[in-house]
Amino acid sequence: MKLIEVVADAGHLDTLLGLAEQHGALDCWYSQTTDDQRRSVRMLVADEARQTVLDALQNLLGASENARIIIQPVEAVLPRPAPKTEDADNNSSGATREELYNAIEKDARLDRNFLILVFLSTVVAAIGLLENNVAVIVGAMVIAPLLGPNIALAFAATLGDRDLLLESLKTNLAGVALALVVSFLIGRFWQVDVPGTEILSRTTVGLDGIVLALASGAAAVLSLTSGIASALVGVMVAVALLPPTAALGMMLASGQPALATGAALLLAANVVCVNLAANLVFLIKGVRPRTWLEKRKARQSVVWIVLFWFIALGVLLAAVAV
Repeated sequence: MKLIEVVADAGHLDTLLGLAEQHGALDCWYSQTTDDQRRSVRMLVADEARQTVLDALQNLLGASENARIIIQPVEAVLPRPAPKTEDADNNSSGATREELYNAIEKDARLDRNFLILVFLSTVVAAIGLLENNVAVIVGAMVIAPLLGPNIALAFAATLGDRDLLLESLKTNLAGVALALVVSFLIGRFWQVDVPGTEILSRTTVGLDGIVLALASGAAAVLSLTSGIASALVGVMVAVALLPPTAALGMMLASGQPALATGAALLLAANVVCVNLAANLVFLIKGVRPRTWLEKRKARQSVVWIVLFWFIALGVLLAAVAV
């Protein structure tokens, strides 16, 4: 349940009140006219109606320059509303498209904080691999700066958002490149003549690893769309992208191309599987653009992207089978 506040011209008041009633808002109230002739209408909206209400509000106020739609969290409501008995739709208990965009877009930004996190987590992962220390490697996994841009890439493809897609792709490439450079330099200073078990485990990929990455990518999106953010920690550990990247850089620096190839295959498998699973779950959960034209563009975008990931997965399976 969320509180949706709409600030718009007073002439929209009756339409807004009718919209709240039409979509079953649990309660609705408004303030008196302000000095600039706008009114603030607040609607208490249940989860299953939130996306429908937001779409209707954007259709109504899309051309209004001074209108604002604000979504506010609600901790509790007393007296408690009666529980719904009818079946909810696929996205009824989760976040709306706008809330997902707000949360996911932040992780797609290529800024100083992202680069610092990649640098630090690569150092932590490399030290953990060199010392064969599982606890340290798990620490690098939990930081997981590369997971966010991959989820953003899948989300952008689902919505057909070209700007977000390019931004997340750029952030992904920059993050992987930085992690490779840092781990390569570490491998130059600390040569790995006899790799430990933790490094060796990041230089092989099998069918079980591919299934794990698919399941983890699906779990990541489910945790975001359902609002269960705590589940993301488990996903970060299950489908770690930095340890194989660090292993790849160090094996290249140590002159061990066979192990470096295995690490590269594991990294590629994780990236492909996370994106493919994320795309499919976004589609199953009914995440779509708002307008007809945007839906048409998104349909074309997601078909090509999903096809690309399926082909990439087939190539990886063939490489693993060899």
